[in-house]
Amino acid sequence: MPRAWFLLLFDYGLPRAHYYHPQRVRGTLRCHFKQRAHDDPYVNVGVQDITAWVDFTRVAEAAVASGLEVLGFATQTAFLLATDIESLIAEATGMEEHARRAGEARRLLMPGEMGEAFKVMALARGYGNAVSGFALQDLRRSL
Repeated sequence: MPRAWFLLLFDYGLPRAHYYHPQRVRGTLRCHFKQRAHDDPYVNVGVQDITAWVDFTRVAEAAVASGLEVLGFATQTAFLLATDIESLIAEATGMEEHARRAGEARRLLMPGEMGEAFKVMALARGYGNAVSGFALQDLRRSL
């Protein structure tokens, strides 16, 4: 019996219809320097991170062509809420630890931070289980 294979992808990205939307004429290139994001790759040369968003439709197509199944696609916010990130915050001991965890969760969940910009995709081969992270939202139809 072949072994099951499972992969979770978390990254900035969009389904193709949004990725190539006419309003996105400047592309998806993003630069990050000292916790700030901007669009100019010519400043802070050599000391900033430069990235481009993922076309998740293309990832799904390549996965299916390679014999994988797309088990789910959602925003990071929906995925983390479905996997009970709130319990990690609640388990904090003391007010300082609770405040730190809540602040970190806010960055991961809020639409203006990483919550909506980051997407999550599950790919698998021979994995027969449902993935709980997609219980609140599954955007596969948008791919």
